[in-house]
Amino acid sequence: MEQLTSTAVNANFSTAGHLTPHPWNTSDLVTAAVLSICFLLGVSGNIAVLILKPNWQNMSSLSQSLMMNLAISDLLSLLTLPLWIYAYLFGWKFDLVPCKLLAYAVYCSIYASLLTVSGLNIQRYLVVVCQRRCQQVKGRTLLFMLWLVASILAIPALVVENLQKKQQWISCQAQYSSDAQWVAVLLTETVFGFICFILMAFSYVCLQRRVNQSAFFNNPQTTRLLTSIIVSFFVLWAPYHLINVLGVAAICLKNNNLLNFCHETWSIFGAVTFINSCLNPLLYAFTSRKMCSFCRKTEELQQRFKNFQTEISTITETR
Repeated sequence: MEQLTSTAVNANFSTAGHLTPHPWNTSDLVTAAVLSICFLLGVSGNIAVLILKPNWQNMSSLSQSLMMNLAISDLLSLLTLPLWIYAYLFGWKFDLVPCKLLAYAVYCSIYASLLTVSGLNIQRYLVVVCQRRCQQVKGRTLLFMLWLVASILAIPALVVENLQKKQQWISCQAQYSSDAQWVAVLLTETVFGFICFILMAFSYVCLQRRVNQSAFFNNPQTTRLLTSIIVSFFVLWAPYHLINVLGVAAICLKNNNLLNFCHETWSIFGAVTFINSCLNPLLYAFTSRKMCSFCRKTEELQQRFKNFQTEISTITETR
């Protein structure tokens, strides 16, 4: 995420050769604290999902593949956090190649997570609302396409990440060749996030209507879970994308004050987005269970209704 990789390398270019302490500031400390919490909670939560596989026996093979891919992609992004935390507090110790590769890994796994969430939303919409099984979709093919798209979207990280010197410090951060390139990267992130949110909101609004319109199955817990997924996604990602939009405005308007504000808050809001990777196992595991229960009850009711119609037709014909 933008400026998440903007970490300082502890280096001293003076003749004494003595390393000076890292100049901590509020932004660095807050970012490190948020990332530490995300790492502790998110890694354990995603590993628990992969090991326990809650209620996966009632899911289709495609749902199981998507749930596993979501946990793996979130886990991959979270496992990189200790390096960033250490870099924020004590300085980056590696060269340019690890800087680029680690940034690329973060972007790729986050894009894969967002694409997987979108895939789960679309599948649930088709299964619950449209009553389609999606059996013709192969899990391996879909996952390959998801990671291919994610790897393509993450390519800018390989291009723009670079080592920069500022006084006595070297930073691993995005370095753009022009304002147009900078704006293009920010808009790509924001537009992609907006599309994912629209897909999620549309899918779950339709699901909630389906639940509420069911005369025999109206579970407030399911409604709360569906709402919590939309709200949590929006609350955790909206500030980051808002800063991106402000950054685009600052670049286009040449507003240095606004751009400095964006620089100071990008890392914090970028760290907050990782909370979504911590919540995904909890939200989607429980929601998948509720959706499976809802689908089973819906199928049973539909089958009973068909049997009832058949009996009525039979009785009418005999008369």
